[in-house]
Amino acid sequence: MRLIAGALATLLTLGTPATKIDVDGPQLNIRSGPGTDKSVVGEVGDEAAITVVCQVWGEEIDGTQRKSAYWDRIASGQYVSDGYVVWEPSRPVVPWCGANADAVSAAVTADQLNVRSGPGTEHGVVSTLPNGATVDATCLAWGPHSVGTVWLQLTDGNYVSGAYINWTPEKPWLPWCGQAPPLVTSGGTSGFIGASVGPAQRTMRDYRVPASVSIAQAILESGWGRSTLTRDDHNYFGKKCFGDPGPVGIGCRDYATHECSGRDCWATHDDFRAYRNPDDSYVDHGKQLSELPRYAEAMQHTGDPDRFAREIHKAGYATGATYSDKLIELMQQYDLYQYDKLP
Repeated sequence: MRLIAGALATLLTLGTPATKIDVDGPQLNIRSGPGTDKSVVGEVGDEAAITVVCQVWGEEIDGTQRKSAYWDRIASGQYVSDGYVVWEPSRPVVPWCGANADAVSAAVTADQLNVRSGPGTEHGVVSTLPNGATVDATCLAWGPHSVGTVWLQLTDGNYVSGAYINWTPEKPWLPWCGQAPPLVTSGGTSGFIGASVGPAQRTMRDYRVPASVSIAQAILESGWGRSTLTRDDHNYFGKKCFGDPGPVGIGCRDYATHECSGRDCWATHDDFRAYRNPDDSYVDHGKQLSELPRYAEAMQHTGDPDRFAREIHKAGYATGATYSDKLIELMQQYDLYQYDKLP
């Protein structure tokens, strides 16, 4: 259903009020999700009053008011970029949205929870919170395993352990502290390849992994950058967490996956690495291929991308029987070999 500006303020009566929309033009698109790749479900006119229910983290937009990666939910399943929202006198603390609910809240479940200056028990205690106290979190931070791996950064810049926080009615999706906003790649296949050349060539320069292979793997593993794992957490190679994000990742996040055996398929969950930005994903990929002993044979053939692809497949990079064939097909179809010539 499409909403017209005149009815919008009447329909939306709950949440945090925002004065108006300020857009260069007669109207602003209302979208089904936090990005320009999400479908347009309506419009809101310039100067129209709105009511914000909650916020999500999405594509960064340079709007008339600010550059922002926040998207404001104005109704269930309907979003506008915060870059065009006029807040008076200033932007308040807006609650996060849940995947299946509007505003969610977080409360302390410990008898007394330490608030620390950093994400870990090695950081000093700056205050304490009683059981049931509500907290306003801005992002996630990875901490030591001993007291809950995930920490929450609060609006004042301090941290509490996520192990002692309960979200109601559900846990929202939060960005990792310092993480670049979700990336929406434009320009189709050529746009994705163009954006991949720089990090792939840097990986080749630093770790000798052929850029052609890195780009082909990124295409295959990320679905041309369209997977949620890639879009939101900048993981281009499907790297899993095994209790820790490793030296390059900034955290581990649970994602639903599907596994199949014969004709039987079932849903499962795995922890995957989150990265600060796309470049870090390529760095982690290059480090793994160049440093793990099982890929030693492949590293003897860095000047032969096709052989390199077959050797990492043989070493167990992927279980699919045609994985290396698919990589080589992509390298040939899009002439990815040209990017193995470093500038």
